[in-house]
Amino acid sequence: MKKVAKKTIFSVKPYLPGKPIEEVKRELGLKNVIKLASNENPFPPSPKVCEAIKRATQIINRYPQGDCYYLREALAKRLKLDSNQFIFGNGSDELIVLAVKAFVGEGDEVVLAKPSFLIYDIASRIAGAKIKEVPLQGFHYDLKKMKAAVSSKTKIVFLGNPDNPAGTYLSEVDVQNFLKGLRKDVLVFIDEAYFEFVTAKDYVNSLALLKTHKNIIVTRTFSKMYGLAGLRIGYGMANKELIDILDRIREPFNVNSLAQAAALACLKDKAHFKAVLKDYIEQKQTLYKALTKLSFEYEESFTNFILIKTKQKAADISKLLLKKGIIVRDMSVWGMNHYIRVTIGTKQENKKLLNALEDVT
Repeated sequence: MKKVAKKTIFSVKPYLPGKPIEEVKRELGLKNVIKLASNENPFPPSPKVCEAIKRATQIINRYPQGDCYYLREALAKRLKLDSNQFIFGNGSDELIVLAVKAFVGEGDEVVLAKPSFLIYDIASRIAGAKIKEVPLQGFHYDLKKMKAAVSSKTKIVFLGNPDNPAGTYLSEVDVQNFLKGLRKDVLVFIDEAYFEFVTAKDYVNSLALLKTHKNIIVTRTFSKMYGLAGLRIGYGMANKELIDILDRIREPFNVNSLAQAAALACLKDKAHFKAVLKDYIEQKQTLYKALTKLSFEYEESFTNFILIKTKQKAADISKLLLKKGIIVRDMSVWGMNHYIRVTIGTKQENKKLLNALEDVT
């Protein structure tokens, strides 16, 4: 089958998911294992969300709402946008893939930061695009060089805000300056998967930009703050013409009924997620202080994870931590051989992580 498959597929390294926690326990003979590698919410959904999922099980014999009608209306009201400015996906990852399918062809160019979220690169390579990677400067996007990299062949520029894996963000001034003079036919894809964790006052108001720029799409997800990673649901916002283009290639029933019901319930349970954010902020500060005490360098993060510099090779320290029942992300895949990425866990999980780091370094 290799002979008939698209050649561009073989330029992509398959995504390698981590092993299930139960399998790690079995292989290493461990009773307790914590996963701090995938930027997941360590807390289960609130009782209100679980109840909404339970009710939705009564209709799973029917196809889901193809346009996420009720969720669409709720978000439109909440974010003060028209309902025809939304598109929904099987996670925001699917919306990245749809954008590339719609606008990028063989020989076109895509501009992205290095390192950044792997799906930007994977989707673009499969489409046959030439990838223009602009290295981060001090773990921040170098928007001047990214703008300079845009050519007549550029179709999309990806901006992770905040970015994965760096955890840094783009300010209002940063984005406004980037957009000045940029060609109007270049799609600017602003990925705000970690939007809810940002507390910086100068964070860009991306939705306001939609009023003046028809070439911007902003995506968000229910996987991170809202803890619905296992249900896979994200959404994008843009002008109605851009949404219409993406909707033409979106599969009709791409978001399941349970995900839609859970996401709608999340929007109604503000008190629960306010408490979750408060806990994240407190735990992040606790980790910062402890890492400093242990002489670890780290990057200030505006997400639910922290990028930590290690004296040992990332692959080595990741294996040592695994033996202690802690799964972290080895950043060697991103070319960062002395960095690990650690999801902020519960108070107990973070304490176990810090004790293990002290033991293995």
